[in-house]
Amino acid sequence: MASIDLNSDVGESYGIYRLGNDAAVLDHVSSANVACGMHAGDPQTIAATVQLAIARGVSIGAHPGFADLQGFGRRPMHLGVEELYNLMLYQIGALQAFAKAAGNRLVHVKTHGALYNMAARDRAMARAICDAVRDADRELVFFGLAGSELVHAARDTGLTVAEEVFADRTYQDDGSLTPRTDPRAMITDVQQSVDQVLRMVRFGVVRSVNGVDVPVRPDTLCIHGDQPGAAQFAQVIRQALEAEGIAVRAIGHVPTSL
Repeated sequence: MASIDLNSDVGESYGIYRLGNDAAVLDHVSSANVACGMHAGDPQTIAATVQLAIARGVSIGAHPGFADLQGFGRRPMHLGVEELYNLMLYQIGALQAFAKAAGNRLVHVKTHGALYNMAARDRAMARAICDAVRDADRELVFFGLAGSELVHAARDTGLTVAEEVFADRTYQDDGSLTPRTDPRAMITDVQQSVDQVLRMVRFGVVRSVNGVDVPVRPDTLCIHGDQPGAAQFAQVIRQALEAEGIAVRAIGHVPTSL
């Protein structure tokens, strides 16, 4: 049976601030990208989110971003290669520790926000990120935007790669995501999202905002956990995939205990 991973960015609450409904989203996805405390999240939130994922048999991943709580990691920052490497290693290590303490393990890494989008185009950034992932644990699966520099760098470093596509974002002609400053960036209609997902899975293409069919490889499919109605999106998309005979399954082995 054909399969695809369904992932969501979760654990993005911080202190008294609540963002998203992680428990409801995690009921429908197979992989959780847990914020590492830099762009969002804190130790209590990380611990709670890891427990929610374990209880549902959901694969645990680190979701490192720029150190930018005020901007939610969506503002560009220009760091040296060594700074970026150390920033990634620090955040991956935090999630590794929480997963291990909970009797589980970290399975994958996916960068966040501006870091993700910048490194998708910048080979030096992508390589620094992938070097950190490899040095933390070369068994970690790396999630990167389909066809991007992130994917190429991960393969160059010998990592297992899952090429990522998006259920709730629109695309540019070059396969990059439409910037969030553009009012067309987000898909808020569930049926439009389902149509985009099924086309990517069936035919390996996504239609850009300009009507261009862009080739993609859909190994893992993202739904943003902070988007209003994210749990409904996840549920409807999963049902649509399964109705097409496509199983929703995490990339790699998901341990129940060490």
